[in-house]
Amino acid sequence: MRIVCIGGGPAGLYFALLMKRLDPRHQITVVERNRPYDTFGWGVVFSDATMDTMRRWDRETADAIEQSFSHWDDIELRFKGRRIRSGGHGFVGIGRKRLLNILQARCEALGVELRFEQEVDSDLDFPDADLIIASDGINSRIRTAYADRFRPDIVVRPNRFIWLGTPRRFEAFTFDFQRTEHGWFQAHIYQFDEHTSTCIVECPEATWLAHGLDDASQDESVAFCEQLFAETLDGAPLLTNSRHLRGSAWLNFQRVVCEQWWLRNRHGSHVVLMGDAVHTAHFAIGSGTKLALEDAVELVRQFQRIGDDPAHLPDVLSAFQELRRIETLRIQNAAWNAMEWFEVCGTRYCDQLEPEQFMYSLLTRSQRISHENLRLRDRAWLEGYERWFADRAAAAASPGPEATSSQVVPHQAIPPMFTPYTVRSVTLKNRVIVSPMAQYSAVEGVPGAYHLVHLGARALGGAAMVMAEMTCPSPDARITPGCPGLWNDEQEDAWRRIVEWVHGHSDAKIALQLGHSGAKGSTRRAWDGIDLPLPDDGPEANWALVSASPQQYLPGTSHLAREITRAEMTRVREEFVQATRRAAAAGFDWLELHCAHGYLLSSFISPLTNQRTDEYGGSLDHRMRYPLEVFTAVRAAWPSHLPMSVRISAHDWVAGGITPVDATAIARMFRDAGADLIDCSSGQVSKQERPIYGRMFQTPFADRIRQEVGIDTIAVGGISEADHVNSIIAAGRADLCAVARPHLANPAWTLTEAARIGYTAITWPRPYERGKPQLEASFARAAAAAAAPAADGLDAARSRP
Repeated sequence: MRIVCIGGGPAGLYFALLMKRLDPRHQITVVERNRPYDTFGWGVVFSDATMDTMRRWDRETADAIEQSFSHWDDIELRFKGRRIRSGGHGFVGIGRKRLLNILQARCEALGVELRFEQEVDSDLDFPDADLIIASDGINSRIRTAYADRFRPDIVVRPNRFIWLGTPRRFEAFTFDFQRTEHGWFQAHIYQFDEHTSTCIVECPEATWLAHGLDDASQDESVAFCEQLFAETLDGAPLLTNSRHLRGSAWLNFQRVVCEQWWLRNRHGSHVVLMGDAVHTAHFAIGSGTKLALEDAVELVRQFQRIGDDPAHLPDVLSAFQELRRIETLRIQNAAWNAMEWFEVCGTRYCDQLEPEQFMYSLLTRSQRISHENLRLRDRAWLEGYERWFADRAAAAASPGPEATSSQVVPHQAIPPMFTPYTVRSVTLKNRVIVSPMAQYSAVEGVPGAYHLVHLGARALGGAAMVMAEMTCPSPDARITPGCPGLWNDEQEDAWRRIVEWVHGHSDAKIALQLGHSGAKGSTRRAWDGIDLPLPDDGPEANWALVSASPQQYLPGTSHLAREITRAEMTRVREEFVQATRRAAAAGFDWLELHCAHGYLLSSFISPLTNQRTDEYGGSLDHRMRYPLEVFTAVRAAWPSHLPMSVRISAHDWVAGGITPVDATAIARMFRDAGADLIDCSSGQVSKQERPIYGRMFQTPFADRIRQEVGIDTIAVGGISEADHVNSIIAAGRADLCAVARPHLANPAWTLTEAARIGYTAITWPRPYERGKPQLEASFARAAAAAAAPAADGLDAARSRP
């Protein structure tokens, strides 16, 4: 085949040499705009796993790189006068110029033609090529020329960064955070050869502007950064090789995602994007070069598998795109998480977190490195952090110098999920609560034997607290005829029986969630057709619905809810108050007010469901008036020594609805009204929603509200294993985790997860104690068997960015 690579970066050069190795008869040309052996930028980073891949595909190239690279395992944080180091992370650093020199030399040795100082305006300049590799970088002319076919999504991020070098060696990948009068700056520093390190300085746009760096020359910017990070640089200068850039050397990162990766041009040549031309990954996880090199490997792999003659090009390129799209999206998602962490750390973490917890948050910023993965990388550091976290939790639960984790459990560090948590007069034994889950099994609003077994079993299962499903203050506030209520003595007595059983047979607390269904009421039980309306007559007939404004939850299907009047708002508020008093009389430890998911109080908050023109509609302040009115009345009726949380929908997932920015304002209002925690859920307000699901997908809402509003939070959604809970709690992203569906499958989920991670210092209910050693031994055997091929597994775990 006749192959032309436009752009002499890592992707184009590495593909050229691998393809030439596959079949020396291929005529391959790499066209580069710069001079021979010339490049811009400093060092690049990729993981040990990428080096393993390169060894398998071309040992000579890998050997040459290994002779030139700097390898380190440690990450060091310099923050608030502290230096904290963690090991086992496994990165490779090499000068970009040296990397390209090695690839260029290897191409020449294999017979690849290299053309330098040649500008390429179009792929059509090569009409005889069978395959054109468009590896022409983030500002790809080829991608731009065919934008309607490649369909790129390019997002310019708000932070500013400048890419510098320094003639100083750093033994660890170093992150340095410095506060100025206008905000925080951070430096990403890593060594890439014997004498030189890369130093990327980053800050928010507002901070950059406040310091006048938009008008600064390159030399002035370098001098500013030298002074700011003088202690870390220890007298070494900062250097720039970006003289080719006009104006400021400060850049904005561009995230590039293309829907289509290849096409056939009018000459019949197949054109495929590769490297930064088709996807970018933020330098926060250092995977841009990794992605480029692995693009080259995968495309050659497909030629090897399918065939390397022109007739197979459509099949090869289709397979390449499908396989690489999955992997690059995975890396880009991790890079996006890490990028966002650095974009908000100045407002969300730097001032709020102590150095120990800040380090944990930094290490887990991409959400690809979990709690147990940190244990594989650096057990000593993690267990030290666990002890630090547990000491603080114990002190908060029982103030005084005697409350330390070492005195509670002298032989075993306590995982964060098993540390206590105290709010008002209530101390939870750990950070796991059973989320309220509708069971549709009440009769006339009365919880029966089913609810006793359901909640009682989960109270015995190790969770710190069980929260009863949404309970309604009146018959017309129910979602279905099977939903429980708390508006009469029979219901109060039934709840008291359940509460007393939980208190008498377990050390778990029990909470009640109060809510009014609003427009989402008068529906069938879930198994009879979720959200479908009740019939208009019969033993379980439809009842009248009210909402903030007239609406149908299911347009054309649901019963129509009319706009609630002021007199009805007063009645509903008083029904909430009476139910609250009954909840206190029944002995509940905790109360939650349901202001989420499109139910009555939520319908006032969201602009999607509130179109009122009176004082309860319009701005968010006005839309919050009635929910706050109800909350204030309920808080006054609820005993002052007991906690009260509020569940909100922190994101409607619909254009024009509530956003995470709105959620911080909502949380702030409830905090000022006396809420102790915000339970951060999302969605279920409109059937037009388009949520982005995934593990721990709603945790960022809890994290943001906790840090920016200064109120404790509960994380929910996609939390299904101990590793998730430990990561969330340890990083300070939330204070409690509400686990729902896993508790439906296994009432003893918390005890099971403790055994799974090897945490044995946990108490089981005495009648069940004989099962504890058997379960722990079973998991220990499984862990030992999985660890048999330890070398490969450990290397793989350590090499993830």
